[in-house]
Amino acid sequence: MELGDYEQPVVMREENKRRRRRMKPHCTSSNLSSMELISIEFILPTSNKHTKIPEMMLLEIAGNCTVEQMKAQIWMRAIEISQTTDFYHAFTPDQFILQYQKKGQWYEIYDKHQVLQTLDCILYWKVLQKKVGKIYVVQKQKPSEEVQEFQRQLNNLIGYDVTDVSNVHDDELEFTRRRLVTPRMIEVACRDPKLYAMHPWTTSKPLPEYLFKKITNNNIFIIIHRGTTSQKIKVSIDDTPDMILHSFFTKMAKKKSLMDIPEDHSELDFVLRICGRDEYITGETPIKDFHWIRQCLKNGEEIHLVLDNPPDPNEDEVQKEEWPLVDDCTGVTGYHEQLTIDGKDHERVFTISLWDCNRKFRVKIIGIDIPVLPRNTDLTVFVEANIQHGQQLLSQRRTSSKPFTEEVLWNIWLEFDIKIKDLPKGALLNLQIYCGKAQGLSTKTNLQSHESPNSDSKCKTQLLYYVNLLLIDHRFLLRSGEYVLHMWKIPGKGEEQGSINADKLTSATNPDKENSMAISIVLDKYCHPIALPKHRITSDPQGDRTRAEMPNQLRKQLEEIIATDPLNPLSPEDKELLWHFRYESIKHPKAYPKLLSSVKWGQQEIVAKTYQLLAKKEVWDQSTLDVGLTMQLLDCNFSDENVRAMAVQKLESLEDDDVLHYLLQLVQAVKFEPYHDSALARFLLKRGLRNKRIGHFLFWFLRSEIAQSMHYQQRFAVILEAYLRGCGKAMLHDFMKQVQVIELLHKVTMEIKSVSAEKYDVTSQVIAQLRQKLEKLQSSKLPESFRVPYDPGIRAGALVIEKCKVMASKKKPLWLEFKCADPTALSNETIGIIFKHGDDLRQDMLILQILRIMESIWEAESLDLCLLPYGCISTGNKIGMIEIVKDATTIAKIQQSTVGNTGAFKDEILNQWLKERCMIEEK
Repeated sequence: MELGDYEQPVVMREENKRRRRRMKPHCTSSNLSSMELISIEFILPTSNKHTKIPEMMLLEIAGNCTVEQMKAQIWMRAIEISQTTDFYHAFTPDQFILQYQKKGQWYEIYDKHQVLQTLDCILYWKVLQKKVGKIYVVQKQKPSEEVQEFQRQLNNLIGYDVTDVSNVHDDELEFTRRRLVTPRMIEVACRDPKLYAMHPWTTSKPLPEYLFKKITNNNIFIIIHRGTTSQKIKVSIDDTPDMILHSFFTKMAKKKSLMDIPEDHSELDFVLRICGRDEYITGETPIKDFHWIRQCLKNGEEIHLVLDNPPDPNEDEVQKEEWPLVDDCTGVTGYHEQLTIDGKDHERVFTISLWDCNRKFRVKIIGIDIPVLPRNTDLTVFVEANIQHGQQLLSQRRTSSKPFTEEVLWNIWLEFDIKIKDLPKGALLNLQIYCGKAQGLSTKTNLQSHESPNSDSKCKTQLLYYVNLLLIDHRFLLRSGEYVLHMWKIPGKGEEQGSINADKLTSATNPDKENSMAISIVLDKYCHPIALPKHRITSDPQGDRTRAEMPNQLRKQLEEIIATDPLNPLSPEDKELLWHFRYESIKHPKAYPKLLSSVKWGQQEIVAKTYQLLAKKEVWDQSTLDVGLTMQLLDCNFSDENVRAMAVQKLESLEDDDVLHYLLQLVQAVKFEPYHDSALARFLLKRGLRNKRIGHFLFWFLRSEIAQSMHYQQRFAVILEAYLRGCGKAMLHDFMKQVQVIELLHKVTMEIKSVSAEKYDVTSQVIAQLRQKLEKLQSSKLPESFRVPYDPGIRAGALVIEKCKVMASKKKPLWLEFKCADPTALSNETIGIIFKHGDDLRQDMLILQILRIMESIWEAESLDLCLLPYGCISTGNKIGMIEIVKDATTIAKIQQSTVGNTGAFKDEILNQWLKERCMIEEK
């Protein structure tokens, strides 16, 4: 293994223009000999001049060369033997793609850095015992205008241009877009078109005992409407919708004309829908397990359903994929035995195993530059460089302090006390800029303070900027070469803090290049790519020996550690004990988060033993799902893909209703994934594409993060694009109208805020202006109807302008009322929305979520929630952030905003809730 030693000259400023360095292209070897040769027949893009048959070429390709090297070899050989040599002189290999067929599907060999012998097609040919595989060389096609227009529509819905790669230092964004095609296509192909079109909202939880008491002889009455007539029938709570329809049509066999039912129609031509809602009662689920039915029983309300025509599944047709599938093994490396340099001639080495790299990791800090200096110029500055895995610090180094000027240069190598071979996948190089002042001189600080030893003098420092770089990229390759990273600023007092702890783990760089601090670094370059090998799971003889009988005292101590509250940090001694008796700990599912947080991820041998341990996780697999426990493995403490994938696999058994309960946290947990493509991202994509209700909220949760979290815009955008490409045309149309309404109301809100300034009171002139603007919207741009973002079962129609107003709050939220767009609605009650701009609503959503989960826990205990007094904690019986109709548990709406003093309002609700619940529990 050889290092490419070089010194990059420093580029100085020129006429105050900012210095920005570009990465140099990664060079690879052109040697193509190997221990293993693979015979492949290539179908070329050119044809024989006489026969017009595509030209073919048989080549022996080195098994451990890369796809990029294979394409270069194809090109050179084609120039030699093709009858159309000019064609190959006119184009380059990068203008062509490689494709193969597998089970009737076309796949693209997408990753140019991938080693040939790890490709899925090679493994597939071996299974088929094919001695010669076939690969097609296809010219890249420019996207059609239709494809480009569809992409523009998606970008508008997403709120981010996923095709813009100006702010990325690799191709992970495009790589993930291509990788997510396969799970999307599989889910779309497997889903039931009829069930997806009607998305019934059901649960498998037993009917609470207190609801059973409200049912007489296991029967309930439902009223079925058709046009202007209705029919009341008695059904069993165990009947399915199909059974109810059959019973209804049997009863109405001679009275079809009364219900405006054509004589030649049967129950197979209709479906039951909730009056006034776009929500269907359908399928093979007992009627007692539909949420709406339970809600009516709980509130003592009549059950009104409409006999309706089923929605057309063709409306959920998905836009045809313009991309072929990518190779299933894209981004996969080989085992250490395949990549190791041991026992190989230099000419046979194309990719080096990371585990062969015994030297210590190092980084060269060239310097930093900033467009605007702090007001206090009497400051020193230094760079702290950390290697971390999740929250675990693996190694730390720092530069000397220098005067804080607009450009500070160090040109110094920092060598860490961790070997390259020990770098785990997901490890971050965290670079932080601290400024300080010698003790004795006062410095006003309004940022995070940090006591750090200084080689020059002891001083109090504060963190100003940070940025992260993944040391092992999405292809399992070690980063190398030169980087200019635009850093994130630490928010100060009075500034929006956002989710700073999650933001500090982002591997994205600041897109505001002109106004951000930039740091220039150099990583060692190698003559070949350095790849992290796949782990081969073997037995652990040492682990078997340590499974001997534990002393009772130690067993008791281990049980106490396992029972420790998750919020209490473990001591080093506790972690040592957990790891030493890991084969005992793994028998207890509750021990998994603590055990895995005890792993020293910066030691390759320990990581290998951890994977050996996880291969024996039968107790975990067979245990009952504990969502809280599983979610611990998805927090910021765990960056290992296998650990996180294990947690996601456990969540696969979650019902749709429970996915909705925890969707807010699951979306937030995506931030802690080291890479865009992850098991959690695929889980969310799959469940969203399977159920329209989950997909609706997934869309808004992702879109809100894209709008307010620059740190994770690209990640959420690529997941949202994958969802939108598979959700179907009907959902896309609905989302377009919702986004249109949100944008129009946002514009109105900003105009109203500008005329009413920061005043808390609202004048009649302001309300008159609002109504005037809304009338203008109503007559021109506002859609005739749209699905309400906080409840996809409701369609809002025209604005009731005389009831709309501006609320007396600092942010000037709009109080809006709409007519219900569904003609089957039984009342003239309006749909209320409070539209607010300027606040982060995730905290409010969290409170609502807590209340919903508390409600489900109490229902699981079969307690009669309606014991609570009518209207307690009510914000009004029609409109509000939380609408409480008959008891404090009915959380009717997630509004777009909050009212007045949100903190005090939420505390009052939560305190009252707990007080009332405790009173019931005592009784």
